[in-house]
Amino acid sequence: MPVYNKLVRDLIPNVIALDGKTCVTYRLDDPQYITEVNKKMHEELAEYEGAMTSDDAVEELADLLELIHSAAKFHGVTVEELEAVRAEKAVRRGGFEERIFLVEVEDEYV
Repeated sequence: MPVYNKLVRDLIPNVIALDGKTCVTYRLDDPQYITEVNKKMHEELAEYEGAMTSDDAVEELADLLELIHSAAKFHGVTVEELEAVRAEKAVRRGGFEERIFLVEVEDEYV
């Protein structure tokens, strides 16, 4: 039997059961949960980075977004509140649309 030891989506045990298989699961406590959410974000980011097509990239971005929603909820904010923080930061600091790559900053005190 393969061993996974990782956070999975809520309906995965049902999917496994519908396939005629059994699985062993348990519910994580808060520290375990946020640790596993963070690990899963790294896993999904690596899959996004390795995506060969835009369709695959979008699938991985959707997985990352689901994890961001979960992490936001864990930290006590709604997705709407998180979006408000993002938007306010974009107003103050900009987004990444311009594709600006900073090489260096000259120190005035040389």
